[in-house]
Amino acid sequence: MNEIQSLYQQVILDHNKNPRNYGPLLSANHSADGMNPLCGDDITVHLLIENNTIKEISFEGSGCAIAKSSASIMTTVLKGKTIEQAEQLFNDFHFVVTAPMEADLHEESLGKMAVFTGIREFPARVKCASLAWHTMQSALHGKQIATTE
Repeated sequence: MNEIQSLYQQVILDHNKNPRNYGPLLSANHSADGMNPLCGDDITVHLLIENNTIKEISFEGSGCAIAKSSASIMTTVLKGKTIEQAEQLFNDFHFVVTAPMEADLHEESLGKMAVFTGIREFPARVKCASLAWHTMQSALHGKQIATTE
């Protein structure tokens, strides 16, 4: 394992053990539940949106280390972003985890999301990593349920 992969693994483990923005958000005005039946991940994403901006975001639930760390990192990336920025970040993240191996991902421009560049090597884990993001997008669009199936 190279130095970058080792660092990314440490970041994922840290966000799994110490998730950021974990817990209910009583002031939420958008929420959705997400399920990954294949892995058993079950996450709820809560958003407080005011003036087209994500003022607060949190998540609850259980899942594997990748699902939980992805939700944690997602909340830190999206807090304070506009809905349009959140949609673009969703697209960027989706590309990161599904791009062909030969694609140049420009890791330096991905910020915190760069830790998930290696997920594309493990197609079964893509659903784990993307669950929170799909759930967030469902919450933005007024859908109450998101699934990776």
